[in-house]
Amino acid sequence: MSAKVMIQEKVVMIDPSEHLRPEAAFAKKPLNAFRDYTIDLHDPIKERVRQTYTSMHTHMTVDFVKKQHKKWCGFNTFKSTVMDVIHRLDDLVDESDPDADVPNIMHSFQTAERIRQEHPDKEWFQLTGLVHDIGKVMAFYNEPQWAVVGDTFPVGCAWADSIVYRDSSFDLNPDGKNQIYNTKYGIYKPNCGLENVIMSWGHDEYLYRLLKHNNASLPEEAFYMIRFHSFYPWHSGGDYMHLCNQKDIKMLPWVLEFNKYDLYTKSEEYPDVEALTPYYKTLIDKFMPGILCW
Repeated sequence: MSAKVMIQEKVVMIDPSEHLRPEAAFAKKPLNAFRDYTIDLHDPIKERVRQTYTSMHTHMTVDFVKKQHKKWCGFNTFKSTVMDVIHRLDDLVDESDPDADVPNIMHSFQTAERIRQEHPDKEWFQLTGLVHDIGKVMAFYNEPQWAVVGDTFPVGCAWADSIVYRDSSFDLNPDGKNQIYNTKYGIYKPNCGLENVIMSWGHDEYLYRLLKHNNASLPEEAFYMIRFHSFYPWHSGGDYMHLCNQKDIKMLPWVLEFNKYDLYTKSEEYPDVEALTPYYKTLIDKFMPGILCW
């Protein structure tokens, strides 16, 4: 479905689906079998996913997100190298993901290796694939997974129709009673730019802010991929275009390019993490070296 956004009196046509076709060559199952959020109370994985999103959509308010910023964006929880955090994900299974029921470290290396095969000249892109989920380390510090994983969306304005479980999971969210938050623009202005939007809290926003704080030397395209890779209502649903500015539209194709590796590389073919670690350590040392503040 195409979406329109008015920017500087011009209509920009965006068709996210155009960017989601070339990946069929490496996907290990039919494309329409990914991101299956149908409700099945007898399927333990689907029910786990539904419950995670229900908790998220119940508690993810403007006030909660602001509290998370204060809690996590002082970056004083612990200190660690990036590679050590990546290996900690060997003990994390994402409870919001209907396509993977394995430790997150496998998904990180699957994503990075496919990007490496198709973009051998873009080291920053490969590294982005490897690290994009490491903000999930918050789950090891008493954060419930609903505040760490899953699709993201703006808070402070109306919830879009393309949000997962939109019709059944927001009933108990207190922001639903706020008249301003339930308007199209909410607390924002038309085409204000996504950098000025308060996103739901999760690993995307945390890692983006953490890497900025620690002076990672990635290009702007990488920071957009990291910050918005879970913002499916935007990059795949075509919603929230009315909040985008020219920069967002320019960066959208890069987010979509990343998305096909993030989503469609999930499979039961697992990379040799031990063998690949030395190569990716050289990239970490180049773009985000040393001990970081988390």
